[in-house]
Amino acid sequence: MLPELVFGVPTHGFFVGLGVTVAAVVFFLECRRRNAPAEQSLIAVTGALVGGAVGMRLSSITETLDPYESWMFGARSVLGGLLGAYVGVLVAKKIIGYKERTGDLFAPAVALGMAVGRIGCHLTEAPGRPTSLPWGVHAPATTPRCPGCVSGLAMHPSFIYEIIFQLLAFAALLWLRTRVTAPGELFTLYVAAYAYFRFAVEFTRANETVLLDLTRPQWFLLPGLVVAAVRLGVGYRRGTYDGILGRKVAV
Repeated sequence: MLPELVFGVPTHGFFVGLGVTVAAVVFFLECRRRNAPAEQSLIAVTGALVGGAVGMRLSSITETLDPYESWMFGARSVLGGLLGAYVGVLVAKKIIGYKERTGDLFAPAVALGMAVGRIGCHLTEAPGRPTSLPWGVHAPATTPRCPGCVSGLAMHPSFIYEIIFQLLAFAALLWLRTRVTAPGELFTLYVAAYAYFRFAVEFTRANETVLLDLTRPQWFLLPGLVVAAVRLGVGYRRGTYDGILGRKVAV
């Protein structure tokens, strides 16, 4: 566990902030690559940074009913920061009247930003459930919400799993961005892949189960998984993914 970096800088907050910044930079570079207008791109990135900062502050509101406590002392969630960044982009676009879709530009940015942000989670939070696998990790007995830590058990490095997934997703998105040309589909693919991954990786995380051995995030994700499956099925039938499946378009 490494709660603080040099000069007392909180480890988790530092990497979450770094992840949001990295996401903003990748987003800006994607805007330039796709010849999006420079001024609009800069405003969108500004919206991402501001929205990301607000999202990080408010990310713990689900854990407390006190908005002041959430704002002043709440956890700095990677997902909350990046969700806030995305909302910030939408707000910035609305203000300047920019109507082009930016989800496909945002997808690689989110993947790399999540990979960076999860480093902070790995260094400061309970790793996962006990495991006998050879790559199991140990954490100090003082780690919050971690019964396995007190017992000295080896646990799943669940955040490492997510870092690997996000890096692979980032590489895949860079490969797919010239092969999936329908607007919005690159973002759809990423969101669907992450939703299914997150549901699966929850079985290795230390989150409390509430019903049928599923955690709250898993129950929250279930409706989204159905929607994602239907959405991908529609895209498949329409031939949206022919470019990555190697299917020839009928003439």
